[in-house]
Amino acid sequence: MLAKFVLAQAALAAAIPLTSRNPASVFPDGRGIALSSPTFTCPSTSWPPNTIGKANEPQAPSKDLASMLAQVDPARIQATIKKLVSFGTRHTLSTQTSKTRGIGAARDWIHSEFQKYADQSDGRLTVETVGYVQPPDGDRVTFSTRISDVVATLKGTDENRLYVVSGHYDSRNSDILDYTGDAPGADDDASGVAISLELARIMSQPKYPVPKASIAFVAVAGEEQGLYGAQFLAETYANSTPRVNVEGMMTNDIVGSPKADDGVVDPHVIRLFAQGLPDLTVENSAEREERLEIGGENDTPARNLARFVKEVAENPSTDMSVSVIYRLDRYLRGGDHKPFLEVGYPAMRFTEPHENYAHQHQDVRVENGMQYGDLIEFCDFEYIARVARVNGATLWSLAASPGAPTNVRIDTAALGNNSTLLWDPPVAGEENVGGYEIVWRATAAPFWTDLVDVGLVNKATLDLSKDNVVFGVRARSADGSRGVAVLPFPS
Repeated sequence: MLAKFVLAQAALAAAIPLTSRNPASVFPDGRGIALSSPTFTCPSTSWPPNTIGKANEPQAPSKDLASMLAQVDPARIQATIKKLVSFGTRHTLSTQTSKTRGIGAARDWIHSEFQKYADQSDGRLTVETVGYVQPPDGDRVTFSTRISDVVATLKGTDENRLYVVSGHYDSRNSDILDYTGDAPGADDDASGVAISLELARIMSQPKYPVPKASIAFVAVAGEEQGLYGAQFLAETYANSTPRVNVEGMMTNDIVGSPKADDGVVDPHVIRLFAQGLPDLTVENSAEREERLEIGGENDTPARNLARFVKEVAENPSTDMSVSVIYRLDRYLRGGDHKPFLEVGYPAMRFTEPHENYAHQHQDVRVENGMQYGDLIEFCDFEYIARVARVNGATLWSLAASPGAPTNVRIDTAALGNNSTLLWDPPVAGEENVGGYEIVWRATAAPFWTDLVDVGLVNKATLDLSKDNVVFGVRARSADGSRGVAVLPFPS
């Protein structure tokens, strides 16, 4: 189907800049904070003036999604973190035979919790513990040890569409090779594991519809020793036949507290890190050169996935602002999203807004009157619950969408001030597609600002010059559930 849609609409959508104390805040929250209009416009990128389409607006949660988010329970999250801390240490090299201490006991408990939810899911949720034996690496693994990932998968109706949410259940203290001393790991990263468990509990309930895409709720090991568990899982998906189509992955790592070491608290903000240029193992040098030529370095799959989070996860149901950071990760740090990016999957990382390094990677001790150690007393369970809602809003919105269009192109055969875009249906086909939307923004703007709904076609021409804006194409379902926008490359 290559119907041509030509648009020359004169209506001008009002452009109201974000003016709140935190540009991510786009909803009324009742806390006396001046919030902006629910648009993604930016006053410093107001050219070219728009004369077509309408403003891109946030997507409100569906009735089912709002119900799910309301179920997120801070008390359950607290109980999960308390249990994980009780294993003393969860160091990757710690004992795997004790039933009460070490990473093996933690692994088995996580599996049993996922299995409880699976048993109540009418067969929707399946649980498996997968892994391999990691030999000594001459660095952080000093003897052969089994790396195990616990994976609970909620099966969707579409074939070969998967989204992944993870946290790592291993922990460490000051000495990366100390596998016997206590390493409570409450924030890093029992908080992230608690989110995977809580969302699996809620989303697998039979009263909710089966999502279109599958969702994997994951707890990985080996993160502190070198991202080994995530690497194994990413490569397992990538090397499967057929290759598993992971359309998005998010890791929650250090999401337990909004409080900084200087006492500053930002309880309604979560950072989201999104990589720019993919590795050359993912895009070759010719593909990278073409991306740079068209100014697409800020429109990688990971960054457009982050833009999607902005649109669906900032609302009264989450009570959170998502501060998107266009960077792979913090300086000198790494996370479990990286191995997924390295095999070509879009992936990103959630991390609390401020980090107190006295509460990360530290022996539990009091020194000069200061308490060190990653203790549960420093976790804010209401905050973690809000982060879980951000994840839940993102995951369910993605899984309820038709997916992303494929082979998205822009016609560059001749000079002209109109722009013609072409695309193919999503991987799952067009059965669940109600139409397509072309979105755009000024080249210096961070988020999609405008759109036009072109209907159920695979080609459209807009009265807007491709030289002046960045375009994207996204699919929507009949009920309006949108997918992630895709940058067009020259045809």
